[in-house]
Amino acid sequence: MSKLYGKSGLLVDAFKKTVDGRQTGLYTLTNRNGSELAVTNYGAKIVSLMAPDRNGILIDVVLGHNTIDEYLVSEEAYFGAVCGRTANRIANGRFTLEGKEYRLAVNNGPNSLHGGIKGFNAVVWEVKNLTGNSIELFYLSADGEEGFPGNLSVTLTYTLTDDNALDIQYKAVTDKTTILNLTNHSYFNLSGQGDPSIGDHLLMLNADSYLPTDDTAIPYGEAEPVKGTPFDFTEPHTIGERIDDDFEQLHFGKGYDHNYLLNKDTASGYVYAGYCLSRKTGIKMEIYTTEPGMQVYTGNWMTGNFPGKHGKHYPARSAVCFETQHYPDSINKPAYPSVILRPDDTFESRTTYRFLTEA
Repeated sequence: MSKLYGKSGLLVDAFKKTVDGRQTGLYTLTNRNGSELAVTNYGAKIVSLMAPDRNGILIDVVLGHNTIDEYLVSEEAYFGAVCGRTANRIANGRFTLEGKEYRLAVNNGPNSLHGGIKGFNAVVWEVKNLTGNSIELFYLSADGEEGFPGNLSVTLTYTLTDDNALDIQYKAVTDKTTILNLTNHSYFNLSGQGDPSIGDHLLMLNADSYLPTDDTAIPYGEAEPVKGTPFDFTEPHTIGERIDDDFEQLHFGKGYDHNYLLNKDTASGYVYAGYCLSRKTGIKMEIYTTEPGMQVYTGNWMTGNFPGKHGKHYPARSAVCFETQHYPDSINKPAYPSVILRPDDTFESRTTYRFLTEA
């Protein structure tokens, strides 16, 4: 009988598989408070995140699967994954860099999404270091992989801190000028994975503007103020309060799926991005990041057709993603913060999800 994995109830053996000639596994991180993070090196995916509710009971607040086999065929390829080389969308799968045009796989309508057909979410990362509360993962993306130039070396560290925070740090270098935009794509439900809706979650965002998009989710270019629109979370609102308003941007994405421009004094500053709160459990998640933007996606395209962890189903809007990142299609919009990485530079990024409780 396979051994249970920590407090999540997952089976260790269910994550042991050879994929593309590399071994996958499941790795546990714990802190002194008893919180627990489960990670697989397939796609550097966060499989389970056990955070205490207002009564001290541990709740799994991320969606996912019970086995590697389920991840391999999932309708939701990005559950808990790192997305790259370029998170989000590139218009028409094309960009020009140093005078050369590059063409990428078109895998989301007319656009390239989250690194292409086989992005960082679908490769096996190497486990470089594992401690009680931290795991370091490494991936070498070869020159030409998914159409991107340069041999790119990426180091990712997940740490479960003793103040109940998931801290994510990225570092990357390249031997040829390339583009890079990394994010983590965890699907959160602070009432517990399997709860049918995040509509009752309270959300506050430290963002006075957002990027409106066309009907393929590519930003027009200019940011617009959130004030006076259903996109205004500068004061707390529940996610479901205005999500079905008769507003063109909400029609395009069947809900929220937009990049917010975080209020920052400097481009590289580590800032408070906002919080999300479940009144059911009292779990409050604060978000901090060095990234200039954050894509808020309310799981609008989930179907609920397949079972997730422990037989739970995930219908539309049963999770919300907070994908800290550079803006979508940045390489084709010179006014946006640059996603270009040159051989003399080192890419560094940090995002933290900190868990608290309210009565």
